Amino acid sequence: MTRPLRIALIGTQFMGRAHSNAWRQVHAFFDSERIPELALVCGRDLAKTEAFARQWGWREAVADWREVVAREDIDAVDLSLPQHLQAEVAIAAAAHGKQIFCEKPMALNPDEAHAMSHAATQAGVVNAVNYNYRRAPAVALARQIIDEGRIGTIRHWRGAYLQDWLRDPGTPSGWKLQKQFAGSGPHGDLNSHSVDLARYLVGDIVEVSCHRRTFIGERPSVDDPAKRVPVDIDDASQLLVSFANGAMGSFEATRFATGNRNANQFEIYGSRGALRWHLEDLNRLEFYSDDDPPHLRGFRQILVTEPCHPYVGRWWPPGHVIGYEHTFVHSIADFLAAVAGQSAYRPDFEDGARVLEILDAARKADESSASVKLKPSGQG
Repeated sequence: MTRPLRIALIGTQFMGRAHSNAWRQVHAFFDSERIPELALVCGRDLAKTEAFARQWGWREAVADWREVVAREDIDAVDLSLPQHLQAEVAIAAAAHGKQIFCEKPMALNPDEAHAMSHAATQAGVVNAVNYNYRRAPAVALARQIIDEGRIGTIRHWRGAYLQDWLRDPGTPSGWKLQKQFAGSGPHGDLNSHSVDLARYLVGDIVEVSCHRRTFIGERPSVDDPAKRVPVDIDDASQLLVSFANGAMGSFEATRFATGNRNANQFEIYGSRGALRWHLEDLNRLEFYSDDDPPHLRGFRQILVTEPCHPYVGRWWPPGHVIGYEHTFVHSIADFLAAVAGQSAYRPDFEDGARVLEILDAARKADESSASVKLKPSGQG
């Protein structure tokens, strides 16, 4: 018997739109014991939030998140806020017994993330961090191929997340370029996706070294273009890591990679095979296998649109590709299954905290010009 799950969305920008779209679509394509009800949306500007609610189908708009988390007619809270705001809201939501779906990065630092995890665990509520690229069908298929032993012992991970939207020195300094709000630049934002994917596909990271750079030290103020303000976050970051299972890896994240709009990609090399994936062609997975006869060996391209592939059977016939927004629908579908007690959701808050631990260790490694070791944790 299905029951409604009354959702409150907090945050109305890019991620608020992506999450709203997913909440609206999920029940049409995925069966669940809990049907999402778009109960209310919360944003600082009430007039704009009311317009957002009308556009996306939220029943009510409010401006005070404290009212939201305390309301008895709300079952779950969706946090789509900048990372410096999420910890306080999540901890309060947990105290009021709300299930929590949280956008990444989940917090400014590991301490905030662990406090969020502790609060959610104490309250016994489902807690989810939306590292949505895990739920691209090709990435989920990569995990399946690895679990089946088809590429053997993993020895190398190469991850890169490349954008170019900050190349222009005239681009104003928004909140993402201010340490007090963003914590760091692509090191914490883009690399958090890559580190989560590496933990999901390869395993935990136990040692890291890092080099970060800021190419443009000041930018025009958003409020006054004639005024220059300092940039106190990184523009690019490179990591070298060791995994607990003996593999080695590298990560690169930048907003200065000319010609790259949103190039999230990885390569995984094992003793018997290899895998490659690129977000800008997200329906394809490249797979090399030593099991092929020598005269046929080479990277094959798997179009991940068959009903037997992860998540795909809920959508369209073979060859009909899906897009970026569908990864959010998959995340929401798995969250609903977790709330219904059908499965556990990963990555949870503890997984999200581990990502921040790794990135914080990398920051310390950069500042000390020495590698930093971490105590082992489980695979994400």
